[in-house]
Amino acid sequence: MRKGKLALAGALAGMLAGGCGAAAMAAGTDGLPIEREALVAPPNLPPPITRKAPARVVVELTVEEVEREIAPGSRYMFWTFGGTVPGKMIRAREGDTVELHLKNLASNKLPHNIDLHAVTGPGGGAPQTLVAPGKQAVFTFKALNPGLYVYHCATAPVGMHIANGMYGMILVQPKTPLPKADREYYVMQGEFYTTTGYRAGGLQPFDMQKAIDEKPSYVLFNGADRSLTGKNALTAKAGEKVRIYFGVGGPNLTSSFHVIGAIFDKVYTEGGSAFQRNVQTTMVPSGGSAIVEFTPKVPGNLTLVDHSLTRAFNKGAIGLLAVSGPDKPDIYGKGQISDIGASAPAVRTAPGEEAPINAEPPQAHESNPADHGQAVFSKNCVACHQANAQGVPGVFPPLANSDLIQKTPLEAARIILGGRAGQLTVNGVSYNGVMPSLDLSDEEVTDVLNYVSVKFNQGKPVVTVDDVKKLRAQKP
Repeated sequence: MRKGKLALAGALAGMLAGGCGAAAMAAGTDGLPIEREALVAPPNLPPPITRKAPARVVVELTVEEVEREIAPGSRYMFWTFGGTVPGKMIRAREGDTVELHLKNLASNKLPHNIDLHAVTGPGGGAPQTLVAPGKQAVFTFKALNPGLYVYHCATAPVGMHIANGMYGMILVQPKTPLPKADREYYVMQGEFYTTTGYRAGGLQPFDMQKAIDEKPSYVLFNGADRSLTGKNALTAKAGEKVRIYFGVGGPNLTSSFHVIGAIFDKVYTEGGSAFQRNVQTTMVPSGGSAIVEFTPKVPGNLTLVDHSLTRAFNKGAIGLLAVSGPDKPDIYGKGQISDIGASAPAVRTAPGEEAPINAEPPQAHESNPADHGQAVFSKNCVACHQANAQGVPGVFPPLANSDLIQKTPLEAARIILGGRAGQLTVNGVSYNGVMPSLDLSDEEVTDVLNYVSVKFNQGKPVVTVDDVKKLRAQKP
């Protein structure tokens, strides 16, 4: 009876000592209280550990080979830890013993294992956990060093397993934890190499040669295009401390991680103990990590990017943090846009050749309006609105299947001629940005709008050259 009471008391003490993300049990054979880690899907992570003593942390990961969307209309066969890319974050405390259970579902096709960079020992656990479909392995290690560490599959060919999504992170909290943050998020970047291009549609197979050549079709946050935009955007309130645990699964590229509209108050470089203050962009290598902290001051969308920016705007490495709160014009003013006026340097012209205000620029015009419109689109529109005219979620509105093009084409022409700043609603979604006026001729404006209408909106020509001339003649 006395032993039973002691066991019950030990279990209760373990529950009180642990964080709320783990279920505690009675002590194991090593005398440590047992906690079963409650894993959650990214961008979330288990809550901070509050106990003051080591525990035996039991982690169960299941390898799942699953087909799902990599981008709207495009599918991919992912290899995953726990059904998510990245795999769910493991959270332990310095000095803990981690008991890792790895299961390879019988429905899978391939053997898999796990190499954890937090492990001190050959292979990081990979030799102990190599399991065929229908098998499982158990492996224990001591979390000796605090920090933020990557884990990944290390089954040959290793690059292929990682490129298919088999990576995640383990956070080993120091005995003295980091100061409390109001919001904690978990984001990882990785590349995907497909036989067809970015957002090509259909099932996109893995391309080994592209992986060897390091030419990815996709560079993504959390395993999918738009995974952190729209209804999936991260959220915070102005004045809250935000902490992002950021890592790069790879298998090849280094990330230039940046949040547009924020300055990192602290960056724990390489996911270690030392930090720098007031950082704009931090380099994170493949198989590496960083912990970044910042406090948004004003409301609006802050944009997460790999600042190797074609990866963001052309391959998908983009996300949003939606910040709510009151405006603070003393920190971030609304701004004003007006004509340059008489104070600007004058453009000298020959006598009798003075150009009227808002004059049409001289431009060569190709004979075929459709071909001309496509050429103008490729030169002026693709960089922001993408080759398929889908735009960038939360940043640049779509031109394809766009109610702006279909219902108010003259307003679209007006924006091309005069630019636009501030709120714009397209397909019920609000965008807040700046589009400069484009130095295009009347024929170019006409042809590109009609090309977009016919090619991307299943429509017909919607404006004429005379329409554009009338708009240009109006006061800016």
